[in-house]
Amino acid sequence: QVQLVESGGGLVQAGGSLRLSCAASGRTFSTYDMGWFRQAPGKEREFVAAISWSLRSTYYADSVKGRFSMSSDNAKNTVYLQMNSLKPEDTGVYLCAAQITARTLMLRTARGYDAWGQGTQVTVAS
Repeated sequence: QVQLVESGGGLVQAGGSLRLSCAASGRTFSTYDMGWFRQAPGKEREFVAAISWSLRSTYYADSVKGRFSMSSDNAKNTVYLQMNSLKPEDTGVYLCAAQITARTLMLRTARGYDAWGQGTQVTVAS
C-alpha cells in the first residue's frame, strides 16, 4: 500500500506564495496518477490539480489555473504544489491523493483516488 505525507502548509498573507510537498512511500511512485484536493470547513472536498503519467498531462481547477503549478520529483517520490498569488478563498486543508488503480476519467473526482494523506493546513489572511 502507498502512504502519503503532506507538508509545507502555513499562514500567509494574500498575494503570497507557498509550496506544498507530498512524499509517497510504497510502490514505484511514477506509476500513480496523483492529485491535490482541498477542503474548507463546511464545504466538500474540491479538486485543485492532478498529474497523469499515462496521459502525460497536468490538470488544474479553473479557480487556480495560472496561479498554482503541480510538479514531481520521481527520484524523491514527491509531488509538489506551488501556490502563488494566494487568495483568502484558497484557505483550507490541502490533501494529496494517489490512484492505485488508474482511473484517468476521474482525475478531478475525489472518489477516483484510493490513498490519501492526512492533509496540511493553508490559511491565507486578507
